Amino acid sequence: MAGTSSYVHFHDIPDVVLAIIFSLVADTRTRNVMSLVCLKWHLLERSTRKSLTLRGNIRNLFLLPTCFRAVTHLDLSLLSPWGHPLLDSSSNPLLLAQLLRHAFPSVVSLVVYIRNPSTLHLLAPQWPNLRHVKLIRWHQRLPTEPLGSDFTALFEYSSMLSSLDVSFFHSWTEDLLPAIKAYPLIAASLSHLNILKHSSAEGFKSYELLAITASCPNLRKLLATCIFDHRFIGFVGDQTLLALASNCPCLSLLHLVDATSLSNIRPDPNDEGYTSEDASISHTTLGDVFAGLPLLEELVLDVCYNVRDTWPALELLNSRCPRLKALKLGQFHGICRGINARLDGIALCRGLESLSIKNSADLTDKALEAISLGCPRLSKFEVLGCKKITGKGMWELTHALRKTLVHVKISFCKNFNAVSSLQAMEPIRDRIERLHIDCVWNTLDNSKNQTRSSSSQELSESYNLQARKRDMIKEEKRLKKKSKSHFHDVGDENLFSSRTWSKLHHLSLWIGVGELLTPLSLAGLDDCPALEEIEIKIEGDSRNQQRPCMDSLGLRSLACYPRLLRMLLDCSGVIGYALTAPPGQADLSLWERFFLNGIEILNLKELNYWPAQDMDLNQRSLFLPAAALLAQCGSLRKLFIHGTTNEHFMMFLLRIPTLRDVQVREDYYPAPENDTITEMRVESCRRFEDALNSSNRHIPD
Repeated sequence: MAGTSSYVHFHDIPDVVLAIIFSLVADTRTRNVMSLVCLKWHLLERSTRKSLTLRGNIRNLFLLPTCFRAVTHLDLSLLSPWGHPLLDSSSNPLLLAQLLRHAFPSVVSLVVYIRNPSTLHLLAPQWPNLRHVKLIRWHQRLPTEPLGSDFTALFEYSSMLSSLDVSFFHSWTEDLLPAIKAYPLIAASLSHLNILKHSSAEGFKSYELLAITASCPNLRKLLATCIFDHRFIGFVGDQTLLALASNCPCLSLLHLVDATSLSNIRPDPNDEGYTSEDASISHTTLGDVFAGLPLLEELVLDVCYNVRDTWPALELLNSRCPRLKALKLGQFHGICRGINARLDGIALCRGLESLSIKNSADLTDKALEAISLGCPRLSKFEVLGCKKITGKGMWELTHALRKTLVHVKISFCKNFNAVSSLQAMEPIRDRIERLHIDCVWNTLDNSKNQTRSSSSQELSESYNLQARKRDMIKEEKRLKKKSKSHFHDVGDENLFSSRTWSKLHHLSLWIGVGELLTPLSLAGLDDCPALEEIEIKIEGDSRNQQRPCMDSLGLRSLACYPRLLRMLLDCSGVIGYALTAPPGQADLSLWERFFLNGIEILNLKELNYWPAQDMDLNQRSLFLPAAALLAQCGSLRKLFIHGTTNEHFMMFLLRIPTLRDVQVREDYYPAPENDTITEMRVESCRRFEDALNSSNRHIPD
């Protein structure tokens, strides 16, 4: 522009505008990098930081930052030593609580690990303006404490409390109700209550749930674990649902799941999909419940017991809950009949953007087609344990929703293996962002697994892993060359063409213990240039398996993803022998070598690892082979071990030159109350953290 000076510096931007720009940056590492540019940017970044997760050892008070005065959301649950009483490390716990308030005076949202009630008695008075609180505890509740004692201090000092999350806080179901009744004003002000019980298999009884909702009439979000089995006293049925809708008519989110649903037990693929018992829930009652919740935007009903012929009630959702955007149904049958291409049941909910269907025994391809036509806004779709749908029906659905669908999950479905699942994603291959499939490589029956080309059939038949022995790597190369030749021969008609998954950034996989990950790239997932995060869940009883015939699970095959930075490797579903195994079988240390072998060649920056478990000993430990393999990951910056380990195994990790953040978390129930002589103790954590943060270690960045 004429007359405008060309010497315009970034610092010429007004401070108010610059502060707004800084406040829009959410990534923590990016903000830290910005703060290193100059002193002005450093001060501006610190003054605009609103959320902070505090790490480090609580005993190092001289490292407590005092420059984040504007932080409103503070997470204290990950302080070291993890899981120990937060303030017990100080000779003057009240002074420590006051120091935290002085460093973060603006906190209104708090996340904290509560080992015993004394922690909240000291922390809650420091921030009287708390509005949101999330409590975490994986250790067992002290049986000597009176009912409600965990919540008394919080309700007494937090008069502005509006949101309470105890989904990862182990307590008895009888604990919450006495505290709510003792503080009726707090109960009336609550708008968000999360009482899911991830830490135990207990569920709230119907009379407990109704008493809680009657005391909290202004709830807008309610998440709870219940009992839907009519054989138990206090089960949730028609009357409970109607009363709940009457108690809290302003709900925008209702999330009710049966206690057995959180166990994530893989269903039997050979059953018909129906449970032996029906839930005491009728479609007439469901219609009345929907009518009583007109503001509903998200609904989850994972009942785990048959709810039959639900399509008449689901047809009412569109008119009675016009704001509904997300819906998840578990063990609901007859949700959509799909007869003669007529839209019925759930297919009439045109406003849905997220739909999850779990264990619907009579869901068919015709129903999927009706859903794809009746719900054109779907961006997220999940099917779990649906036995009658096939790859053809999923292909038709993804084709019809190719302009909106970006998140898909296919799991526990009898007629799907990895190959057919990826075939069904072909219409949205260039658009999908998040995907979950099961790594099941066996060939399906031809009458059920309908393929669209002869080459894909040949590729699927080559995935019989039971025939793989020591020459797996050579065989893989041969199959890869063969598959490429098939692709060129078939041309554009081949479903596994060379086109890339250009927007896929998150991949989630389920795989059975003893199976291999190596065929994944051959199945069509070989070109994912944007893939940054992968989540692998391994499940099964290794006690029923012979020693692994291969040297590794196949993590080295993931090296074909150039941008892969984060991995969640969850082996907690693997059961085995922590100590000496019987002859002919492998203990967990050998299985860990099998799982982790090859991880060192990946350019990972962050790893979350859940070790396998010995249920008889309640032990999830990192063994020597795993520690040695992890120590070879030369690019790791963050490593979180969700279990226990020995101190000298942890010292192996100091060989990783870029390692900056490490923590051992026993975040499973019940977390060990007393560390044994061989496991990480408070002093063990201190020595390791001192060595990790030593000035002798030079971190490149």
